Amino acid sequence: MKTEIRGNASSLPLQTSSHFNSSSQNPLAGALHGCLGNLDGACIEKLLLHCASALEQNDVTLAQQVMWVLNNVASASGDPNQRLTSWFLRALVSRASRVCPTTMNFNGSSASKHRLMSVTELAGYVDLIPWHRFGFCASNSAIFKAIQGCPKVHIIDFSITHCMQWPTLIDALAKRPEGPPSLRISVVPSWRPPVPPFLNVSSEEVGLRLANFAKFGDVPFEFNVIEDLHNPSYDNNSSNFHYDMLLSILNPSTLGLRDDETLVINCQNWLRYLPDDQKGNASRDVFLCMIKRLNPRIVTVIDEDSDLGALSLTSRITTCFNFLWIPFDALETFLSKDSIQRAEFEADIGHKIENIIGFEGGQRIERLESGIQLSQRMNNSGYLSIPFGEETVKEVKEVLDEHASGWGMKNEEDMLVLTWKGHNSVYATAWVPSCGFDEE
Repeated sequence: MKTEIRGNASSLPLQTSSHFNSSSQNPLAGALHGCLGNLDGACIEKLLLHCASALEQNDVTLAQQVMWVLNNVASASGDPNQRLTSWFLRALVSRASRVCPTTMNFNGSSASKHRLMSVTELAGYVDLIPWHRFGFCASNSAIFKAIQGCPKVHIIDFSITHCMQWPTLIDALAKRPEGPPSLRISVVPSWRPPVPPFLNVSSEEVGLRLANFAKFGDVPFEFNVIEDLHNPSYDNNSSNFHYDMLLSILNPSTLGLRDDETLVINCQNWLRYLPDDQKGNASRDVFLCMIKRLNPRIVTVIDEDSDLGALSLTSRITTCFNFLWIPFDALETFLSKDSIQRAEFEADIGHKIENIIGFEGGQRIERLESGIQLSQRMNNSGYLSIPFGEETVKEVKEVLDEHASGWGMKNEEDMLVLTWKGHNSVYATAWVPSCGFDEE
C-alpha cells in the first residue's frame, strides 16, 4: 500500500525555522524537498526514512533536525497520519536515546504503561475493530468442521487474547446435532509474550469462567494450565523465549495428550514471537515440525498480514508505517478524539511500534511475516492447506457487517484475508499435516 492513496491524509503546514535551510549542502533540505506546505502521508514517511537512515549512520545532528520537524507534525489528537507519526517519533527518540542519550531531548520517549483489564473490558477490547473477531470466527468455523463426529477434543491454545476465542466455539458445540463432545483446552501462560492486552485475573480464573459457560450449554469441559517448571518466559535481558525449554515441553507426556482425543492446535497472533533464528535453525520451522509429530487433526494460524521481519530499519519503517495506518484510520471512523477506548487501543499499537522500530536482536519480538510467507513456511514444513468453506465465509461476513463499511474480506490461495479499504490487514489459515491428509 502506498501512503499517497490513503484516506484522510491531510496536508499540514510547517512553521518557518532555521532548520529549513534551502542550501543543497543541508541534508534536511533534501529530506523536505517537495514537502513544504504539503506534508501528507508520503512526505511524513519520507521524513521517517531520513531519520532512520541518519540513526543507522550515527548522524545525530541530522536525526535531531528531522525529529524536530516530525515533532511539529505529530499530534496524539490529530488525523490518523499525525497520530501514527506521534508514535513513530516516540519509537525513534527511544532508539536514539540509547545511541546518544545526552544529546536527545524530546518529550514522550516511550509508550505509556499498560493497565490490566477486566474480562469484561477485554471482551470490549477485542470487539473494537474486527482484527481479533475475524480470526476467532474463521478458526472456530474451521475447527468445528474438522472435529465433526469426534467425541473428545483437546485444543492446545497458543494465543495472546486470554481464551476470548472459545465461548463462541463452546456455544456452537452445544448446538451440534449429534451432541457436544468432551472438550479440553490447554494453555501455557509462561509461553505468552509480554504484549497487550493484559488481564487482571489468572489463567485459572479464566478457565473457571469458561467451565461455567460450558456448563450452561451441557458441554463436558476441562481446562488445563500446563505449568512449566523451567519457566520459559521472557527474562529481563531478552524478549525471546527460552527456546530450548519450549521445545522440551512439546511432547505428548508434558502436554497431557490422550489417545482417545482429537488434537487441535490453535495459533492466534502468536507464531510471530518465536525468534527468527536460534543456533542456526529457523525456530518457527522447528516448532511447526514438532507440532506436526503430535498428529493434530487441524492447525489454525491467524496473524496480521505484513512482513516486519526485515533487518534494515528503513525497510521496517516503510512497511510498518503503511500497515499500522489501518487501525488508526479505522478507529477514526467511529470513535471520538477524546475516547478512552481509542487512546488505549492506539497506545497498544504504539507499544508495538516502539518494539519494531526501537529495538534490535533478541529485544525485538515483533517479527510479523505475511500470509504468503507463512503459507510457504507451512508447505515447506509438511502441511497442506485446508480451504475455508462457504459456511465459514458466510459467518465471517456476518461478523464484518457489525463493523464499519470499510472492512471487507477476500480469498487468497486458501487464505481468508481481512481488508480495510481494500488493503490486507489480517490473514486466517487452516492446515493439516500432509500425512494426515493422505489418510483422510
